[in-house]
Parts: sequence; C-alpha cells; structure tokens
Amino acid sequence: MVDGIMPVGDLAKHIGEEIGASSWTLLDQARINEFAHCTGDHQWIHVDTERAARESPFGGTIAHGFLTLSLIAPTAFEVMLSRIAPKSVVNYGLEKVRFVAPVRS
Repeated sequence: MVDGIMPVGDLAKHIGEEIGASSWTLLDQARINEFAHCTGDHQWIHVDTERAARESPFGGTIAHGFLTLSLIAPTAFEVMLSRIAPKSVVNYGLEKVRFVAPVRS
C-alpha cells in the first residue's frame, strides 16, 4: 500500500499496487429511490421492492448502474486524491464501462 503524499507523475510507478481502500458505502433502498428521483429512472427493478422480490432474477431491487458508477468520484477523493493532493480534478471520461454484476439494495 502507498503511504503519504506523492507527485501525480509517480502514480504510474504504482500500477498493480494497492493505493488504499475506501470506507464502505451503504446503497440502501432510500438512496436508490433518491437517485431514481434525481434522474427520472424509475424502472421497477430499482424502485418497486415488492415486484422485484417476485420477478427480479436477483431476488429484490438493485442499484442503478449509473448510481454505482457515480460513486467513483467520492471514492477517488477518499482513497487516491488525498494522496496526490492535486490542485484541481477534471473527469476526463471513461471507456468500455460495463456493469457486470448487480448491486443489491
């Protein structure tokens, strides 16, 4: 694990190493419902607990893929950005993002 502050340019030297671990994030139904409200994505697989319990192949509701993706920012701040102390941060983008497993509420 990497300790202390490091220059941004040194990140490449640590590929394959653990930089740190974030704290746990609770994705409960209330948070999923708030995300649905903010985005307008009210698909039953996310917000209808009774129907999801009956019909979902996952046995209940699941978090939106984009909700889980949006957690990259706070996780990056907690784990990595505190160690490189950048002057500013810009989300440059993502390539080939896939949601390979559901996140249950």
